[in-house]
Amino acid sequence: MGKVKIAKKDVWIDMTPMSDVMVLLLTFFMLTSTFVKQEPVKVNTPGSVSEIKVPEKNVLSILVSNDGKIFMSMDKTTDVQTTLEDVAGQFGLSLSPAEEKKFLNDPMWGVPMNDLKGYLALPKTEMPVAIKKYGIPTDSVPGKTGDAAMSEFQIWVKAAKNTNPDAKIAIKADEKTPYRIVKKIMSELQDMNENRYYLITQYKKQED
Repeated sequence: MGKVKIAKKDVWIDMTPMSDVMVLLLTFFMLTSTFVKQEPVKVNTPGSVSEIKVPEKNVLSILVSNDGKIFMSMDKTTDVQTTLEDVAGQFGLSLSPAEEKKFLNDPMWGVPMNDLKGYLALPKTEMPVAIKKYGIPTDSVPGKTGDAAMSEFQIWVKAAKNTNPDAKIAIKADEKTPYRIVKKIMSELQDMNENRYYLITQYKKQED
C-alpha cells in the first residue's frame, strides 16, 4: 500500500503582538527604574536585620567613607542648585555658570568651600579621582551665617533642609568607619535638632 504524502506548508507566526509587548515592558522599566548615582568612594555598609526602607524621593544622602570623609547628595537637581547658591552666598563665593554646571553634574559633593574653586577648575575626567581626597569638614568655621559654632557639614545640611523641608536624612557609612566619626555626625545633627534619620545597612536574614 502506498504511503500518503502530506503536503508541506510553511508555518507563519505573527510577531507583531510580541513586539508590542516588548516595547511596553521596556517603556515600563525605563519609567519606573531608579538609577543609582555613582558614589565618590566605595562603601561597604554593615549588616542588619532591620527591614526599614529608605524613601526613594526627597532624600538628603550622607556618605561616610572608611577613613571618615563625608560626601552628600540630593535626588533633585533643582534642590542641589538652590542649596549650592545658599552655601556659596554664605561664604561669599561666586561661581560662574560653567562652574555651577560642573558642580551639578557631580553625583555627590564633598569639597571644602576653600578648595571648591580649584576643584571645579579641574578637567572633568580628573574630578572623580580628585574628590576622593577631600570631604566636607565637620570642624567649626567662622560665623559666615551668624553662628560661629556651625561646621561646613552643618551649613550644608541646614541649607538643604531650608531648600526642601521634607527631605529625609539618610546616613550611609562604611562598616570600617570609626565609630567616633559616625558619632560626630550624629552629634552635629542633634545640635541642629535633626534627630530623625535613616542609617543605611545591608539586610541580613535573622537566624532562628
